[in-house]
Amino acid sequence: MTDSPALRRLGLLTPALVTIVALIGVPLALMFWISLLQKGGSSGVDWASVPSLGNYIRLVWEEDFDGTMIVNTSYLVILLRSVLQAALTTGLCLLFGLPVAFWMAGLSRGQRDIMLLLITIPFWTNLLVRNYAWLIILREDGWLSQVVNSISPIGPVQLLYNDLAVAIGLTYSFLPFMILPLYTVFEKFDWRLLEAAQDLGAPQSRALRRVLIPIAMPGIAAGSLLVFIPCLGAFVTPALLGGGKTLMLGNIIQMQFGASRNWPFGAALSVVLLALMVAVMLAMALWRNRRAR
Repeated sequence: MTDSPALRRLGLLTPALVTIVALIGVPLALMFWISLLQKGGSSGVDWASVPSLGNYIRLVWEEDFDGTMIVNTSYLVILLRSVLQAALTTGLCLLFGLPVAFWMAGLSRGQRDIMLLLITIPFWTNLLVRNYAWLIILREDGWLSQVVNSISPIGPVQLLYNDLAVAIGLTYSFLPFMILPLYTVFEKFDWRLLEAAQDLGAPQSRALRRVLIPIAMPGIAAGSLLVFIPCLGAFVTPALLGGGKTLMLGNIIQMQFGASRNWPFGAALSVVLLALMVAVMLAMALWRNRRAR
């Protein structure tokens, strides 16, 4: 008697399902459970506390001195800053990554291999070291600050410890994640399509907009997800280049699990961040499905 196809498929899927549940499902469930508990002593969690949504309420409301609940917009501002900073970084990576990937696709095979090597070299170095390098470049006596201040018509310009420094650091860190998916699309691009569009009278700018960009949309979507989602949880770059003045959601989560030792509130922030990432991915998937139809 032979096994049914359904049982064979289940047997093949079982190792993968067990791995996903053990390494992803269980930690996420534990994080959500901790977010419902209260802050404890040295352990950071009071495991005997009654589960509640108090940590999520704290994101928007706080108790005043007389016991009344008032709106607290501090965490909402940080959440909005994280989303805007991630969106700005994604836009900058697309602005710089699109022409670079397009140029790389037109090179010879050997030249493309060299460019791919140069693009991946930053991954050989720790992210902390790369951010310290930008800390040296952007500081007041750094060479970039000296050049900018020498040509600035409005006086000295502060390049460090602000949103601009964080945007520069995040763009540098995540730019390869935008270039590589775009290069993968452009490498398979049929260049005769652009020639045909120009032969039919389309200007070069319109041919790029109506032919090249639509074909590159899968790479743009993949690169945008690879940049936007990690940027939402970034904390090393804002901590170093922002100098504690431009906190993002990742910095607040790190503080709660570190100095504050308030693990339940940090877990609640992590759940909110995860929900935001899932919402972005679902929105992108729905957009791609609608575009495909």
